[in-house]
Amino acid sequence: MAKAKLTFEDIGVTVNVPAGIRVIDISEKIGTGIIYGCREGDCGTCLTEPSVLERKVIEENMAGRHNRLACQAQILGECSVKPA
Repeated sequence: MAKAKLTFEDIGVTVNVPAGIRVIDISEKIGTGIIYGCREGDCGTCLTEPSVLERKVIEENMAGRHNRLACQAQILGECSVKPA
């Protein structure tokens, strides 16, 4: 199984995870404190800030929001998150 790396910037924790796992699943397992409600992308409570590179991609694709939902974001490589 492919591996990925996720850093929680607010608490300075980096973990190796299976590629494709959702940010919220790892947050819940290690107790990072990302608040969530529905786990389906409807409530918006799990917003996190995008990285500089991700912000560039978001802007290039004309996305209206400058945040991502941790319950929907899948980790495919090396990334970091910071609760909004």
